[in-house]
Amino acid sequence: MNWLGSLQQLGRAVMLPTMVLPAAAILLSIGSLPWESWGFESISGIATVAGQSLFYFLPYLFAVGVALGLSNQAGQAGLAALAGMIIYDQVVSHFGNGVVQPASLIGIILGAIAGFTHNRFKSIKLPEILQFFGGSRFVLLIVGLFSALFSCIMLGLAPLLQQLLDLIASMEYSLGGFGLFLYGILYRVLVAFGLHHLLNNVFWFQLGSYETPEGQIMTGDLPRFFAGDPSAGYFMSGLFPIMMFAIPAIAFAIIQEAREDLKPKIHKTFMTSALVCFLTGVSEQIEFAFLFAAPYLFFVHAVLSGLALWISYVLEIRHGFSYSAGVIDYILNFHLSENALLLIPVGIVYGLVYYFLFRWAIRRFQIPTPGREEGSVLEDWAGSIPYQAPLIVEALGGKTNIVQVEACITRLRLTVHNDRLIDSSAMKALGSAGLIKLGAGNVQVVFGTYSELIREEIAKLLERDLPQVLFSSPVQGKMLPIEEVPDKIFAGKLVGDGVAFEPENGELLSPVYGTVMHLYPTMHAIGIQTPEGLEVLLHIGIDTSQLKGNFDAVVSEGDTVEPGQLLIRFNYAALLKEAPSLVTPMVITNPDRVKSWSYAPFKHVRKGQASVMSVVLYEDRNVGGVEA
Repeated sequence: MNWLGSLQQLGRAVMLPTMVLPAAAILLSIGSLPWESWGFESISGIATVAGQSLFYFLPYLFAVGVALGLSNQAGQAGLAALAGMIIYDQVVSHFGNGVVQPASLIGIILGAIAGFTHNRFKSIKLPEILQFFGGSRFVLLIVGLFSALFSCIMLGLAPLLQQLLDLIASMEYSLGGFGLFLYGILYRVLVAFGLHHLLNNVFWFQLGSYETPEGQIMTGDLPRFFAGDPSAGYFMSGLFPIMMFAIPAIAFAIIQEAREDLKPKIHKTFMTSALVCFLTGVSEQIEFAFLFAAPYLFFVHAVLSGLALWISYVLEIRHGFSYSAGVIDYILNFHLSENALLLIPVGIVYGLVYYFLFRWAIRRFQIPTPGREEGSVLEDWAGSIPYQAPLIVEALGGKTNIVQVEACITRLRLTVHNDRLIDSSAMKALGSAGLIKLGAGNVQVVFGTYSELIREEIAKLLERDLPQVLFSSPVQGKMLPIEEVPDKIFAGKLVGDGVAFEPENGELLSPVYGTVMHLYPTMHAIGIQTPEGLEVLLHIGIDTSQLKGNFDAVVSEGDTVEPGQLLIRFNYAALLKEAPSLVTPMVITNPDRVKSWSYAPFKHVRKGQASVMSVVLYEDRNVGGVEA
């Protein structure tokens, strides 16, 4: 695995433990309410202690979360990391004289050790007399022993390491607003690669220290902010104008610049994305709408983001969040902030600048943002994920190409055998806002906030060996529901069930693996039988059987074909004039074999494009035409 792919794995794993922090923020906010005056003094104390405990045990959460993230959710790795943190905590508390304390960085290190150890030794075989300690139990043994040794080393090294982190923090703070400006640019750029969690973990959880009145040491901008450090919050406050105003303004600009016929769909999709960003600070679905089409515009966005942090520093605005810089965190943590009301006018100005800048840029440079090209519309995933997942798997190169699949908030993070097998056009048609190839088979696919649900459905498909047949597009053109075929026999599904296409040229390709079982004499239609026993009929146009001389088959009955292989050439120009319609049905003539159907969005497709239709067969039926 290359270094960028390794960082991707670590970045995904580091992010997992932070998902518990919103609970801490809510509990602390509840604890800050005037319960004493309401006669419920104990509620304030319980909520405050509950919230603070999550920050206190944050190193443990990082240890377990990182171990799970790096080991594909292996419970043994998480248990080994937890045991390692317990050993470390007890050793340094007894022999560290209060100078050495558990920190998030220690949790990440032990979690990474547990994760990598599990991946390396989970199947180790020892001599029979020692095999009790083999396999996954060996991971617990090794990590436990390593943690004891590591704790001894850290007794001398931890103070020096903390001094180094404090020095880096002081250097960063000495740069003032310019340091925040550089951080803001780097943060935004790393979003494109999904590596911003690594950067944020350093600034939000490692740099700077603050001792609470109770004597507890808090490190990092985020825990220090919630602990009441008057110097914390600068690395978060400048992100609120970006998430709450600027990025939603990009969504409004994209909506306004969309084609009129696509604007209703774009309006629905991007208004939802803008609202999600405003409320929660999840922004990638909007940012990826222009990242690949106009990377130079993304760089301008990065510079403006850095400038927002600089401005907030100059205005002495301190604010923080537990999750991201959305309005929920803005309101929830307002009582801990300083000069936070100034973020509203700053955000409004930013929103106006972004709106007019992006509308001008999209129009001036003809940027193909969603709605300006047919194939770029992000789909509404609600309720359709189980049906789209098989098509996504096929677009990723099939089950055999997928090594590992994980997800963060807005993107799938995958390891595949060959990233060249991924059909980027099919992924885009299925709702992806962006595809990033990091090398060595490490890939990210941006699907927005439904990414985790998509991952779960893909995981189910990988675990089950369903009898499934996947179809590629037999032509280049627009895919239509079978009910829209201008022929009552096909539209009424009397021949079979499937889909249809409006071709744009004179080539018909095979949509599946199979054998040509029938080629009509006029060569206007062809039947293919798949290895699973499905019978697929492709019929070029409507009422074209009498238009002889316009079709030329390049295969014969009995030939074996594969997806994307040319079957028939036809005179597109002549048929366009003479035939009632060139709509080409692709139907399964024995649909009783099919248990469930999945369809890609009915829009423009390339010839040979993977994942336009998928069917799952009944498991108790015949396979390959032979009764099971």
